[in-house]
Amino acid sequence: MSPEARKDAQSMVRLAGLTKRFGRNTALDDVTLTIGSGEVFGYLGPNGAGKTTTIRLLMGMLRPTSGTASVLGMDTWRESRGVHRVVGYVPGEPALYDRLTGHQHVAYCAHLRHRDDSGRAAEVADRLELDLGKPARTLSRGNRQKLAIVLAVMSRPRLLVLDEPTSGIDPLVQQVFHSILREHTAGGGSALFSSHVLGEVERVADRIGVVRGGKLVAVERLQDLAARSLHRVRARFAGDVSVAEFTGVPGVRDVLVDGRTLSCNAPQSALDALLKRVSAREVEDFECSEAPLEETFLSYYGMDRADGSAAPGPAERAAGAVGHRAG
Repeated sequence: MSPEARKDAQSMVRLAGLTKRFGRNTALDDVTLTIGSGEVFGYLGPNGAGKTTTIRLLMGMLRPTSGTASVLGMDTWRESRGVHRVVGYVPGEPALYDRLTGHQHVAYCAHLRHRDDSGRAAEVADRLELDLGKPARTLSRGNRQKLAIVLAVMSRPRLLVLDEPTSGIDPLVQQVFHSILREHTAGGGSALFSSHVLGEVERVADRIGVVRGGKLVAVERLQDLAARSLHRVRARFAGDVSVAEFTGVPGVRDVLVDGRTLSCNAPQSALDALLKRVSAREVEDFECSEAPLEETFLSYYGMDRADGSAAPGPAERAAGAVGHRAG
């Protein structure tokens, strides 16, 4: 085995320069990343960013225009059958057989894998509160998604590839799914978890990657991002203050002054310098609270918000970093 092949085999997933074009349109552009054993990798981006294209390339459903994708050292296009044996897949839109019950889906998938996974399937279905006796055509969207999860995890695959897997599932069942995912990685398995909402993956992901316009623009460990978390600061002074008194502190952003009141956002590293500026004035009231991780993430990378509205990009943030409201 070549040194490069050994390196691939040590990673659960390895993408190297992965590119996919459809005519003149580039859906994915030179994406390189690895996912290790026991890791949940959150793959984030707005709708149409290239997440599903990446997943289809990883599942061997599409042929790369250039670059490679491998799972446990197996090329996902040339060795797709071997890849499918070790991967559990939840597509964004599960394709089920309407006339078959959940039990029949389980039996069919177990037959394809030449193993009896009915016990594991029944256990997961019970935890997800899914009735396997009903035909797929009678299932709600959420229950169809639960069945897709059951079919993906019942064989205890080495890798789970999950394209927005909790879509349509209520929050309490989502927590159960997160528990199942943590059990999977505790046993050495890995997962690629695609979503357009950071809050959906931050509870379980070890790292996150952001794809925009087909390009991988950032890869972060959740703990590193949390260390840079923004803090919301609000101070009321005994007299009027100006924006200029606080805009020179490195890292401080979104400075707003309304007469005697200051509000701004600051990473942890900027708090000491900001407090020294604040304490130079007579302070009547002071508040400091840590912002949700999603807000920090949006601030750094300008990803779309959960409600579908676009977060400001770097240029917009720079232009809007300093504001002033008349008192």
